[in-house]
Amino acid sequence: MSTLALLRSALVGAVFVSLFVFGALAGTAPMPPAARTGIRGLKRQRALAKGNGWAHVEPVLRWMGGCVSRFVSQQLLRSIDRQMSMAGDYLGLYAEELVGLSVLTGLVGLVVGGLANQIVAIGPMFVIGVGAFGVLAPFMTLSSAAAARLQAIGRRLPPAIDLLALGMGAGLDFPGALRQMVERSGTPDDPLIEELSLILVSLSLGRTRREALEELAARAPIPMVQEFVGSVVQAELRGNPVADVLQIQAEVSRQKRSVLGEEAAARAGVSMIGPLVLLFLAVLILIVAPMAIKLAQQNI
Repeated sequence: MSTLALLRSALVGAVFVSLFVFGALAGTAPMPPAARTGIRGLKRQRALAKGNGWAHVEPVLRWMGGCVSRFVSQQLLRSIDRQMSMAGDYLGLYAEELVGLSVLTGLVGLVVGGLANQIVAIGPMFVIGVGAFGVLAPFMTLSSAAAARLQAIGRRLPPAIDLLALGMGAGLDFPGALRQMVERSGTPDDPLIEELSLILVSLSLGRTRREALEELAARAPIPMVQEFVGSVVQAELRGNPVADVLQIQAEVSRQKRSVLGEEAAARAGVSMIGPLVLLFLAVLILIVAPMAIKLAQQNI
């Protein structure tokens, strides 16, 4: 038997042994209850109400989350949970459920890679690569969702600060100005409106303005949000008018956005050098290669 056949047999055996061990250990895991409260429970209910097949997958993920939670460190779960918060409580999943989804997609990747390998016969490394991609796919999706959400918050924060300053300048207090923005936004699914709504909920539960804003900074840890939170907290501690501070903060935020846009435009020219060089080389090869082939044939 060749080395390639031995590796293939060992890989298939390892997959079946892993599935058997995982099934034996998971059979004793109880089904965790579904989350129905809090912002994460609300996001889960919204995802289930869309009727796109998620209702059939969600119980499996809850069960797998209970299975893998015993084998994952609490530090890793806390890190994933923080990423979930930055992604806006993506699909209402908990950290252990995301790990369970990663295990599930990894097994699907191994099966798909094994079936594809039977057709194209690339080798066992192809099966391992597809399985590894399946394991990493949920985490890459979560990271992409978190980055897009933070970018949207940073892009919409300066005009929101302007509106807050106008509302407070018209005689409203800070919660009243926030409430006007949330009620008149017309886009409850907007990431910034969601975060402002959470601030109002925190204030209604008896938390101080500082605590509510610090929770915002923890959920959206981008420089623009942290500067906004720091400015409002410092104004409250020193007794300065919050409306004036918000106007200054809005102007500073717009200036920073302009500077960041100019920097991005300057970097774009430098980033295009590599693709342009490759394009030039490809065109040069297309022009020179036929000439070189003709010269070689004439010498023969």
